[in-house]
Amino acid sequence: MVLALSLAPITVSASSEDAWEEFRASVETACLALVDAPESATVMIDVNPFGSQSYGAALVTVTQDTGADRMICIFDKQTKTAEITAPFVDAAPAQ
Repeated sequence: MVLALSLAPITVSASSEDAWEEFRASVETACLALVDAPESATVMIDVNPFGSQSYGAALVTVTQDTGADRMICIFDKQTKTAEITAPFVDAAPAQ
């Protein structure tokens, strides 16, 4: 009997689309709260649809007249807290 149970297929239920939408909205809201930009700036948050096993992730772009800053926002799925990186520095073109 134990052997028969151990050979039974394991059914894994996938998260519903509603749950993923709620996750993405949580990531976007948490990341947006961390952005320090003037009201005249355009803020775009591109949330990775599923993140990793432990974290959600989003690419944050803040565009102003002087250019655009890109940052990464990391969202802890367990604690529901987020952190944002400093802006990426554009590398100098190769000579």
